[in-house]
Amino acid sequence: MKILLENNFNGLQHIGIPVTDIQRSITFYHRLGFTAVMEKTFPEGDGETTAIMMQRAGVIIELYQLPQSQLEEIANRRDGTVDHIAFSVTDIQAAFDEMKTAGEDIIETAPIHLDFWKNGCQYFAIRGPDGEKLEFNQIL
Repeated sequence: MKILLENNFNGLQHIGIPVTDIQRSITFYHRLGFTAVMEKTFPEGDGETTAIMMQRAGVIIELYQLPQSQLEEIANRRDGTVDHIAFSVTDIQAAFDEMKTAGEDIIETAPIHLDFWKNGCQYFAIRGPDGEKLEFNQIL
């Protein structure tokens, strides 16, 4: 069996958690020793999404609050709210091309650029065998 991304995988990048009250979540994670290392707000659908990257000892959690119209679905989840696990890669386009060639279920049609971090990042996600979302992310 061929190992995908064998030379293009740098480990866990972050765990994405949608939240219903970003300030309450920031306070909670601060109490656990996490520090906010990045914050961005951007338009999405009928409102704005705020994303905060919280870090402690090499672990990054992405807390994000979606527009008001989408919060009810998040609040009503019963088995937790982890949305995705993101892995760090060195070359996002090579990772995308490799996943496409391997026939993986890629969610995006191309890597997406976000104005996160100092110089931005690019990502794309695939679906695992049980529908789990696995994101591949390159910080630029």
